[in-house]
Amino acid sequence: MTETKTKTIYLDNAATSWPKPPAVIEAVSRFLADCGGSSGRAGHRASREAERIVLEARTHIAKMLGVDDPYRIAACFNGTDALNIAIKGTLNEGDHVVCTAVDHNSVSRPLEAMARRGFITLTRLAVGEDGCIDPADVADAMTPATKLVTVSHASNVTGVIQPITKVGQIVRERGLLFLVDAAQTVGVLELSIAESNADFVAFPCHKSLLGPPGLGALYAGPRTDLRPFREGGTGADSENPVQPSELPTRLEAGSTNVAGWAGFCAAFAHLTPEKSLKHERGLLSQMTDALANVEGVHVVGNPDHTKRVGVMSINIDGYTPQEVAAILDESFDIAVRPGLHCAPYMHRALGTFPDGAVRIAPGPFTTPDQMARVCDALSQIASVAESVTG
Repeated sequence: MTETKTKTIYLDNAATSWPKPPAVIEAVSRFLADCGGSSGRAGHRASREAERIVLEARTHIAKMLGVDDPYRIAACFNGTDALNIAIKGTLNEGDHVVCTAVDHNSVSRPLEAMARRGFITLTRLAVGEDGCIDPADVADAMTPATKLVTVSHASNVTGVIQPITKVGQIVRERGLLFLVDAAQTVGVLELSIAESNADFVAFPCHKSLLGPPGLGALYAGPRTDLRPFREGGTGADSENPVQPSELPTRLEAGSTNVAGWAGFCAAFAHLTPEKSLKHERGLLSQMTDALANVEGVHVVGNPDHTKRVGVMSINIDGYTPQEVAAILDESFDIAVRPGLHCAPYMHRALGTFPDGAVRIAPGPFTTPDQMARVCDALSQIASVAESVTG
């Protein structure tokens, strides 16, 4: 993949990867300049080309997950959209759901809203000292009313990878449905539907998959039967007074972001998951080693980089996370993410609520030299606090 150089040291790839590969930008621009058709909305060449692009994207995703049928991949607007489609299209009044403290608000908020109005009951599992849930706790939390178990493949706060294979086996043995939020892992970790027993896998395409924003995907397995979350135009079967029942049309009302999918396909052709994961873990290890003896800098959660994706959070004594991020941005041109990271339950478990932490998430274009400059900047910030308190 062609390296992209920028002045800013961008370490917010857990939110959105940047910079994008040049091929992604070129593919989006080329589609808008040369095609511009709407997928499935007409029989002309521009529309057929748009439909081909979307099918290519579905096929790439299906192959990545080990799925034979690309039409079980629904094109969504982002990861939040995909999760809402799975959750709200599955649950009925009186159902019980098992979720975890690791969950992003994209999972927590729709479930909590349903629970507060008495539509469902909800059990939220804690994490252990290693930052992981215990699969045995999942089994213990199940009741006769349990319908769905949700687990994030990796924490977006600490990067710690969760035991989804063991959880999936337990869920399948009980005949329940299993939803995996793969926002932080797809593109860097292998995720096999067969091995995980996942019935749903939801994720955005603008993080480790390096696609443009405005894209997400949902795998809906053969044991699922989703109600439409959005209803409207589908192009085909227009005489039907309700949303068509076949997949993926049932879940794809409205025009999809074909320009974005063109960019996604360009990015997918250049993805190297194992190389990217090794690279990002190496950068975090470099940072941990460089800061190990810097007074006042603390890694949040499990420091073992072999157990995480390329995401790590820190705090510095004497500063709020927001202050650290502002200094990095204004004085060093380093972009990080402070706060709760849309994961308040995880921060409560880590003891970093309500201020949160400073999240550092390198990407495939982050260099060791850049990480050395980040470490130097953090050392300078910590030394100022130390001189004041000392």
